[in-house]
Amino acid sequence: MAEKDKKAFVLRISPTLLKEVEIWASDDFRSTNGQIEFLLNQAIKSRKKTKSKEE
Repeated sequence: MAEKDKKAFVLRISPTLLKEVEIWASDDFRSTNGQIEFLLNQAIKSRKKTKSKEE
């Protein structure tokens, strides 16, 4: 996905959860935004695998 194809949006998140994501991102050498995108991609892939097994 090219950078221009990305859409910006507001994310409401608790300060505690955000801090945890920031620490995790730092541990993985990613930006906070990159970490959130990585985790969402993993969740989508996992969901697709689960759905395909149910069929």
